[in-house]
Amino acid sequence: MEISKLKNILEAVLLAAERSLTVIQLEGLFELDEERPTRDEIRKALHEMVADNAERGYEIKEVASGYRLQVKQEFSIWVGRLWEEKPARYTRALLETMALIAYRQP
Repeated sequence: MEISKLKNILEAVLLAAERSLTVIQLEGLFELDEERPTRDEIRKALHEMVADNAERGYEIKEVASGYRLQVKQEFSIWVGRLWEEKPARYTRALLETMALIAYRQP
């Protein structure tokens, strides 16, 4: 398998995965293919991808449980704005129940 195709497949898999993946798990994705990449080829492709993505907003990070795609730390301010937390809104019934519980505490 040529390295550019392998890098595209690995990038797609890491993007779609909800967790980090080990080299063994990545190798398992190719077990039904005729031309399977070896673990060394997968590692080589991952290291090349790290170098290729140096100028992008995301990076391939090696963590204890494998490899994952993540946003670079320097862009966390803007990405964090996607998940702004809103203050909790309590219904009148809930507030009355909480007041009763608080009033009857020993």
